[in-house]
Amino acid sequence: MIRLPSRRRLADPAPEAGRAHRPSAQRWAYVRARLLQAIPTIIVIVSCNFFFLHLAPGDPVDVLMGEAGAATEAIREQLRVQFGLDRSLLEQYFAYLGATLSFDLGYSYRYGSTNLELILGRLSATMILMIGAFGVSVVLGSVGGLIAAVRRGTASAVAIMVATVVSYASPLFWVGLMFIVVFAIKLGWFPTSGIARVGSDYTGWRYALDVAHHAVLPVLTLSLFYTALYARLMRAAVLENLKLAYVVTARAKGLPPRKIMLRHVLRNALLPVLTMAGVQVSGMLGGSVVIESVFGWPGLGLLAFESLFARDLNLLLGILFLTCILVVLTNIVVDVAYTLVDPRVVLR
Repeated sequence: MIRLPSRRRLADPAPEAGRAHRPSAQRWAYVRARLLQAIPTIIVIVSCNFFFLHLAPGDPVDVLMGEAGAATEAIREQLRVQFGLDRSLLEQYFAYLGATLSFDLGYSYRYGSTNLELILGRLSATMILMIGAFGVSVVLGSVGGLIAAVRRGTASAVAIMVATVVSYASPLFWVGLMFIVVFAIKLGWFPTSGIARVGSDYTGWRYALDVAHHAVLPVLTLSLFYTALYARLMRAAVLENLKLAYVVTARAKGLPPRKIMLRHVLRNALLPVLTMAGVQVSGMLGGSVVIESVFGWPGLGLLAFESLFARDLNLLLGILFLTCILVVLTNIVVDVAYTLVDPRVVLR
C-alpha cells in the first residue's frame, strides 16, 4: 500500500528554508546592535577628547595675543567672550557636545572658515593616503606571510621574515626621509612633497595619475609597519592551522594541497588579520600626522598638527570627532566581514 506523505512532512521544508535564512537575519541583528553600541562609544570618546585637551595650558586667545605682540586686557576679555572661554568648563562642554552632535563644529578664526569646511577639504587627501596604505599593507602582508609559512625554511621565507623585522623596527619618519633622499632626490623617480604638481592645470585622469604619483612614497611609508605586522600574523596563523585536525582529515581524504590551503587554511588564517585591520585604521590616523608632515601632504594629520600648535581647540576637536566616527564605522565594517569569514560570530 502506498502511503501518502503526512501534512506535517509536507510542511517540513518551510522550517528548513527559515533556518537557511536565519544566519542572514542574525547578521543584520548583529549589525544593528553594533550600530547602537557605536552611539555611546562616540559620545564617551568625544567627551574624553574635550576634557583632555582642556587640561593643557593656554587657549587661542593667548596664542593670538602672543602673535600680536601687545594687547590690552580689555581686548583679551573681549576675545574670551567671543570664543566662549568666559564660561565655566561644564558650560563649555555641554555647549560643545550639543553643537558637535548636530555636526556644528564651530568656526576657525585663524583660517577664516568653518571647521567643517576645513576638515572636509582635507579629508579626501587623508582618505587617499589611508586607503592606499590599507590596501598595500593587507595585500602585501598577507601574501608575504602566506609565502613565508608555505615555504618555511627556504631562502625566500627567511628574506621575508628579515624584511618584516626591519620594517617593524624602523621609525616611520626616518623611513619617509630615506625614501625622499633615495627615490626623490637621488633617483628622481617621485616628487618630494605635495599632492599634485604646483602650477599644473591637469584635470580628469591626468590629475588622478599625478596625485597617485605623488602618493607612492607616503603610502609605502605609512603601510610599511602594518605590512610587517600582517605578514607575521598570517605566517603564525597559517602554521597553526596546518597542525589542526581538519587539515589532517582533508589530507587523508585526498584533497589537493592547493585546495586545502586556499579554501580551508587561508580562510581561518584571515581572522587575526581582520581583527588587526580594525586597529590599523586608528593607528594610521595617528601615523598620518607624522607622514603628512614629512611629505607635506595636505591632509587631516597636517591640519591637526597645525591646529594643535595654534591652540585652535575647536578645529582640533572637530578633526578628532570625525576621525572617531571613521574609526568606529570601520570597526563595524570589519566586524561584519568577520561574520562573513566566520559565520559562528553572529551566533555568539
